[in-house]
Amino acid sequence: MQTTPLVTVRNRLHVGQPLPFGVRDVDATLLLARGHVVETHEQLDALLARGALVDIEELQTAAERARHAPPELLPKLWREGLSRVGDALLHAPHYSFKAALEDATDPVMTLVERDPDLAIFQVLRSDGNPHVAYGVQRSMNTAITAFLVAQRLGWTADETGKAFKAALTANVAMLELQGELSRQRTPLTVSQQQALQSHPHRSAALLEAAGVADPDWLRAVAHHHEVEDGSGYPRGIAGTDVGDLASLVRRADIYTSKLSSRSHRDAMNADIAGRQMFMQDPGHPMTAALVKEFGVYPPGCQVRLASGAVGIVVQRGGSVTTPIVACLTSPGGITLTQPLRVDTSLPQYAVAAVVGERTIDAEATADKLMLLTLR
Repeated sequence: MQTTPLVTVRNRLHVGQPLPFGVRDVDATLLLARGHVVETHEQLDALLARGALVDIEELQTAAERARHAPPELLPKLWREGLSRVGDALLHAPHYSFKAALEDATDPVMTLVERDPDLAIFQVLRSDGNPHVAYGVQRSMNTAITAFLVAQRLGWTADETGKAFKAALTANVAMLELQGELSRQRTPLTVSQQQALQSHPHRSAALLEAAGVADPDWLRAVAHHHEVEDGSGYPRGIAGTDVGDLASLVRRADIYTSKLSSRSHRDAMNADIAGRQMFMQDPGHPMTAALVKEFGVYPPGCQVRLASGAVGIVVQRGGSVTTPIVACLTSPGGITLTQPLRVDTSLPQYAVAAVVGERTIDAEATADKLMLLTLR
């Protein structure tokens, strides 16, 4: 273990706030664990005076750990990162919401940048996070999608980060209602319709009250259901007044909505969702970038090969129609003890169709499936 004196990182210590790392005695034994709250200045001064140490590895930020972690740790980091983002959203608004959101989103954006295939896998395999509320899961899927499409469009790092945060928080005022509507089989009530129509402005107001001051972020949230032809809501804004950031969030939201199941309908297969996006929004560069980024068979979707074997897409391939697939069954339908990775650009492994979740009886945890994308 490599250590450094606590005094060298004095600027990261704040009385009354959780420690961002563990504090160790001069012999490197743990004195105070990460998260412990130093209550007084006297306690902090005493730690500094006794020559307390810090493990250098613990000084990495969550984003730095995500950037440099061994590949086999990525599923765990994804799970932890999405959980932190979900906690921040579910507890909004509060006085420290903006800081909590920034801390939670930075490592997740790093994970998206590090491995886009694994990021797309999160969107398609959202069942891997069963304890996350429906509205929060939808927000995270939309944010990941907006981030990836912004990158493909060549947006700057600042613009891409704003796309992630705007998409993540666009529905923050109606997370509970989203979950309610996902289970509801009856038409919307008048109060539900009113809440739905007003949520863009309510979300923007909530963010502003919580300390978000970025005008682009707030404007994108307020306009994310406006459409360039003036048919959107709540104000029917048209043309360039909608804004590119809001337009991207809306398209990402529409696409991920198609991929999400509800009580009255199953999730749409990825190939059909992409085809519908093209048909409903022909020629728009954002839609073209979105469909190209995810492809016909994005990581996470289940497919049947020409041989009859069934598997899950784990990586994008040389073209949109030739992904890398981990076969979970033999051509005869027998569950394989170990998944078999195949390149579908080879004729004998060509993809025949996307299949539904119930087609495969093989049991595989989300972490095991994610690891398949890394080999």
